[in-house]
Amino acid sequence: MGGRYDPDLEAAIGELEGLLKRDYGLGRRGVALLLLQGDEEALEWVSQEEEPEKIAAVVDRVRDASPEPVEYRVAMARKALADRIVLQAVSTHASREARDLVGRACENPLTGIPILGLILYFGLYRFVGGFGAGTVVNYIEEEVFEGFLNPFFTDLFQRVIPWPALADLLVGEFGIFTMGLRYSVAIILPVVAAFFLVLAVIEDSGYMPRMALLVDRVFRVVGLNGRAVIPMTLGFGCDTMATVVSRTLETRRERIIATLLLALAIPCSAQLGVILGVLSGYPTAVTTWALAVLGVFILVGYLAAQVLPGERPVFYMELPPMRVPLIRNLFWKTWARVYWYFLEVIPFFILASVLLWLGDITGVFGGVISGLEPVVALLGLPAEASEVFIMGFFRRDYGAAGLYDMGKAGFLSGRQLTVSAITLTLFVPCVAQMAIMFKERGARVALALTTFIFVFAFVAGWAFNTIFEFLGVTF
Repeated sequence: MGGRYDPDLEAAIGELEGLLKRDYGLGRRGVALLLLQGDEEALEWVSQEEEPEKIAAVVDRVRDASPEPVEYRVAMARKALADRIVLQAVSTHASREARDLVGRACENPLTGIPILGLILYFGLYRFVGGFGAGTVVNYIEEEVFEGFLNPFFTDLFQRVIPWPALADLLVGEFGIFTMGLRYSVAIILPVVAAFFLVLAVIEDSGYMPRMALLVDRVFRVVGLNGRAVIPMTLGFGCDTMATVVSRTLETRRERIIATLLLALAIPCSAQLGVILGVLSGYPTAVTTWALAVLGVFILVGYLAAQVLPGERPVFYMELPPMRVPLIRNLFWKTWARVYWYFLEVIPFFILASVLLWLGDITGVFGGVISGLEPVVALLGLPAEASEVFIMGFFRRDYGAAGLYDMGKAGFLSGRQLTVSAITLTLFVPCVAQMAIMFKERGARVALALTTFIFVFAFVAGWAFNTIFEFLGVTF
């Protein structure tokens, strides 16, 4: 407990030490500090062996007279001691004044919000979404898997395995090698690695607590706090990984709300890019789509925060000094997280491949597409659009790509494209994200969230189509 506290606390500590007779396995000074901070276990100890009335009188006198909670004063004294030790033991290249100036600029909303925008744009959108999910994913998927590994394994297993259905399980359209491992290694891994690198820089620089501080008030509207900025922002790169990262939120209630909003109203980078391409010829449609999705995010988040039981998030965070991250630490931190990813996530992708293969060979998919056709008709869309939603479940950008083809072929009007884009964005998460939802939130919660999202997406699509028809909007 080293260090000295304020004189009144030191006097009370000495007084309590004199009243303690028994050995509790801690020094008497430590027990006295616990008593002054109202520790229930320490109070239980002394109630059986000491003179509890005299001890309680000292504790009550000090706590009543203290201008601030004793726990806070003890914590601040220890922090001051830790700061003195750090200053004596750690040397830095940048001056303390310069680091403090950068830190204050990140905390002030006038300068902090533009800085946050730059970091989100260049760090997450451009590096993770553009470089990781774009350049690297395209190379690994197209050159490595599509150009070499998939043809190699397809040829090998089709020659070795005499049963076509069993060969399809390994190298078919939904095969373990051609889809499960390709998704996890070629698509998710580069995004995960790029994000973990950016996350390590944000953490080690001391910026993360300041970023959470800036957005805390906004996120409270939807039942979250500043810590949720990381999974929410990451969702624009990959919602599956963002769902995993939501485990960093403090309470179960926050994790459920974050999982719901990620699955419902946060399009992944691939889906976002294709949808923007689909609506690029209709500027009003792009604005309508963005406002609709943002409105759903706020409305559903607010309502979820009202109905979900559990404690509301308490957000307080100590702000560390800003510092320059060490390359060695960034590498090992990123490597450890990527290694953990492989151990935990790959089995779910393999399981998803097996389920999709079973659905294909049993004809379940054909039945699902036929059953969905009346639903898409309520949205004012042709029957062919049902396949877009089914593929959007397998992979979000597949569905968006199908939508792009239909629009390019002239099958959909501007209004139908807008309704389709809104519904497809809100539609159920892809199979990989759903698998992670089951793992992270449990089967009961994942099923409840998925059912709600499925119904809500089509109700919202029907509502927007009805409003557009009523107003005569054609885009």
